[in-house]
Amino acid sequence: MILIKNGTVLTMAGRVIENGCVLVEDSKIKYVGEEKDFEGVSEIIDAEGGYIMPGMIDAHCHLGLWEDGVGFEGADGNEATDPITPHLRAIDGINPMDRTFKEAYENGITCVCTGPGSANVIAGSFAVIKTYGKRIDNMIIKNPAAIKVAFGENPKSTYHEKHEMPTTRMGIAALLRETLYKAQEYMNKKENAEEDDDKPDFDMKYESLIPVLKREIPLKVHAHRADDMFTAIRIAKEFNLDLTLDHCTEGHLIADELKEEGYPLIVGPSLSERSKVELRELTFETAGILSKKGIDIAIMTDHGVIPIQYLPLCAALAVKHGMDEMEALKAITINPAKILKIDDRVGSLEVGKDADIVVLDKFPLDVMAKTKYVLIDGKVVFRR
Repeated sequence: MILIKNGTVLTMAGRVIENGCVLVEDSKIKYVGEEKDFEGVSEIIDAEGGYIMPGMIDAHCHLGLWEDGVGFEGADGNEATDPITPHLRAIDGINPMDRTFKEAYENGITCVCTGPGSANVIAGSFAVIKTYGKRIDNMIIKNPAAIKVAFGENPKSTYHEKHEMPTTRMGIAALLRETLYKAQEYMNKKENAEEDDDKPDFDMKYESLIPVLKREIPLKVHAHRADDMFTAIRIAKEFNLDLTLDHCTEGHLIADELKEEGYPLIVGPSLSERSKVELRELTFETAGILSKKGIDIAIMTDHGVIPIQYLPLCAALAVKHGMDEMEALKAITINPAKILKIDDRVGSLEVGKDADIVVLDKFPLDVMAKTKYVLIDGKVVFRR
C-alpha cells in the first residue's frame, strides 16, 4: 500500500481536505480523508504541504497519432482519401512510444480521449486511454469511445483540393445523413433477418456506426462555428443520437441555446492562433461564459495543436479570462470523465476508483506549479 499524506486534497468530488491523505492499495484508492495512520503501508509519499489531486483528463486530443517531430512517417491521424471512414480505429494508429506520452504523464495528464483528425466527414473511432504504457491494448479504458465527425472548413478544404464532394457545408451534411440512413437500414435488415441468408452482406463502415445508432457511444463533433453546431444538433435529433460538441469556438455567442439543448461541450484549443476563418471569434472567455450558464464543460488541448502538457495552463488562462477557479479545475478532471462516461473509474479521488493521482508543490492552476509525483493505476510512474 502507498500512503500520500501532508497535502491539501482536491477530491473533485465536492470536498477539499486540508492536511488530508490518500491511501492506495494495488491499483485502486482505498481511503480519502483526514490524515491518519495505517498498518501495512509499504511507501509513504510526503506532499510537503502541496496539493493532491486526481490525474488530469484531456477529453479531445490526437496523442500518439501525430508523432512528435517525425513528419509524414509519424502522421497517422487523417486518412484523407475518402470522406467517409467510420471503420478506422484510433488504436491501430496510436504509438505509445512517442515521447509526448511521457510529457503527458510527467505533467499530470493521466488519461486522454484520442483519435483521428478532422479531414473527413466521418473520421473513425476515438479511444480513451491511460497515458502510461508501451502497448496500447493494455492502456485502454474505453474503446470505441466515440465516432468522430467533422463540419466546416477542414473537410471542405481537404476535398476541395481533390475536386471531390464535399466542398460545401451542404455537402458535408448530406454525406453524413446519407451514411447514417444507410447504416440504419443495414442495422434494421440485419436485426430483422430471420435467417442468415436474409442478412445484408457485411459492411464494416455500417457496422462501425451501429453503436452510434444504438446510442451506446456518441458522435464526437468537430465544430467551431455556431451554424455548424446547430447542423450537428439538427442531424443528431433526426437520428436520435448522442453527441458531444468539440471545439465550440463560437459557443459564447450561442450560450443560451447550447444550455437549452443540453449536449456536452468540450472547449478549445484556445491557446492557438486564428489560423483559419472559422476561428475569428477565438477567445479564452468562451469556457467561462459557458460555465457560468451552468454548463459542465471540459477544456481540451487538441494535441498536437497545443502540446498535451499545457492542459492545466489552458485551464488557468480560462480563469484569467473570467472562469471560476474550481470550475476550471473540474473542466480538466471530473467534467471530462463524466462527458466520456468513465467517471466510475477516474476524474476524482474517491474510494474504489483508479489510483490515478498527482502530487504538486503548488495549486494546480498556478503556472509555476510542478508535479512531484504521478501515479497511474497505483503505480508511481514519475517522481521529481
